[in-house]
Amino acid sequence: MMHLALALSTAVAWAQAPPTTGEPQPGRFFCDQSVAYRIAEPATVPEPYRGFLGAWSDAAWDASTCAALIVENIDPDGTASIIYAYGPLGSSTRVAGGTLHGTGIIRDGELRFQNSDSTQFAFRPGIADLIGRMTTPSGQSYQAAFKKTL
Repeated sequence: MMHLALALSTAVAWAQAPPTTGEPQPGRFFCDQSVAYRIAEPATVPEPYRGFLGAWSDAAWDASTCAALIVENIDPDGTASIIYAYGPLGSSTRVAGGTLHGTGIIRDGELRFQNSDSTQFAFRPGIADLIGRMTTPSGQSYQAAFKKTL
């Protein structure tokens, strides 16, 4: 699975994420790379969207690809400032990694975004996790549980 540079789409506009109101977090390792992020105070996020807010990790799309999602802030219209990190699952795996800053949109209880190769991502809150679905341009679909990271 290869992720390329991201471009503007109807589901996501990738750019430098705007700062949020929460306290800065020290760089934390997700998918073999350090990621700095800032989570908004939950009280500043509309209540229906609060279940998406936070850092979500320990996910694997397949036997070789790790993934993490950080939802830094969510506006009243459902626009979410996000960071998506991906990389190798284990030190012997040869998967390129990266960190992407951008926006997604929450509609009908699902956070959605897409990257420049048209891979689509969708996340729904589970009981304690975010349940992620990734669909490649060729139609392959993967599902993973993303655990809340404290």
